[in-house]
Amino acid sequence: MLKDDCLFCRMIKGEIPTTKIYEDEDMIVIKDICGYPKIHYLMIPKDHYPDITEMSEEQAITLGKCIKRLGVVAKEILHMDNGFRIVSNKGQDGCQSIPHLHIHLIGGEQLSEKMG
Repeated sequence: MLKDDCLFCRMIKGEIPTTKIYEDEDMIVIKDICGYPKIHYLMIPKDHYPDITEMSEEQAITLGKCIKRLGVVAKEILHMDNGFRIVSNKGQDGCQSIPHLHIHLIGGEQLSEKMG
């Protein structure tokens, strides 16, 4: 279920323009507006739930499928052959800025071994 007041839900509905790299029935992958790292995309599930702690079993199964497809997108569409990192932030301490679960796909350069 999409929400009218959610930035990502509005992007999914096409109300806010985005640079979509990939889309299927469960998710979209968009270019992130952040300038770091060199390559930065977001995988956004089309079903709205705030974070990994607030999803149903069914949503968890769909998220697993989305992560599997994200690997294919990274390899076959984005050609991230040297590797990448996937990250999901949760809550204020995790620096989650939008309360709709999303996965950051980052790479394109040597990433720091330190997180944060």
